[in-house]
Amino acid sequence: MKNILITGYTGFVGQHLLNDINHLHKIKLLGRSKDKNNHDCYTANIDSNSDYSNALKNIDIVIHTAARVHVMNDNSIDPLGEFRAVNTAGTINLAKQAADAGVKRFIFISSIKVNGESTSNTSPFQSSDVPKPEDPYGISKSEAEERLIELGRERGLEIVIIRPPLVYGEGVKANFASLFKFVGKRIPLPFRAITNNKRSLVSVYNLVDLIKVCIDHPNAANQIFLVSDDKDISTSEMVALMAKVQCCPNYSLPLPVWCFHLLGKLLSKQDVIDRLVGSLQVDITHTKNTLNWTPPFSIEEGFAKCIERRNV
Repeated sequence: MKNILITGYTGFVGQHLLNDINHLHKIKLLGRSKDKNNHDCYTANIDSNSDYSNALKNIDIVIHTAARVHVMNDNSIDPLGEFRAVNTAGTINLAKQAADAGVKRFIFISSIKVNGESTSNTSPFQSSDVPKPEDPYGISKSEAEERLIELGRERGLEIVIIRPPLVYGEGVKANFASLFKFVGKRIPLPFRAITNNKRSLVSVYNLVDLIKVCIDHPNAANQIFLVSDDKDISTSEMVALMAKVQCCPNYSLPLPVWCFHLLGKLLSKQDVIDRLVGSLQVDITHTKNTLNWTPPFSIEEGFAKCIERRNV
């Protein structure tokens, strides 16, 4: 049993992680609000000035899931500065104080956006790739990774970096949840012809399982891991699977892909269209071989778990 500090415990990944490991380890929580379940909880912002010394007392492992998350159509005056304030400066402040407190290992939940935005014209992303972030969120995560690795070398703090692609599961929000809902309501969607792209996804259940392995595994120290369900699917296949697990017909319509590209140009939303019809694949061979790990849940099992809350 380890003494573990979890940040971002009210977030999507943090909630699932806490529920899964609460009975396995002694847990402390660090966040902006008090926990309602009587956990040992400390309130603080993730920034460059906060003092985390009380939260870090007697901690063996920090699992840092807190972040300023990526949002579409960010209207901030200085989005990069705001992402850096939390995701870079805040992360490094926490990690430095963790090293001072004698923490052994710092697990950082980063993002595949550190690698880039698309693999449509390239091979799948690998953990050894040179970072090529393209947006403020990805840049802030990449800079945090770089400084964490330097800090680990200087201070002897074991750094574990995990870069997930789109994470889904019970309670997920945003575009994935909306698409799932539309399919379940049998609303015809024009995605049946998008068959040539490939997307890597990861269920929160597989991500949490990998985090659990990284808590104890000696080979996890000072490594970067990509993670996925280990089965890439097209947009058309994703919609079909959403229909299957909800036991409803797949009413997806075969609108040609060129129509999406034309629409993207007309509306100046080509980046949105690229995410819909393009590819983003990750190669998790390094993760599987280094940790002797395979995702315990199939992508179909992960999709099925997205509707469990409705059936309770």
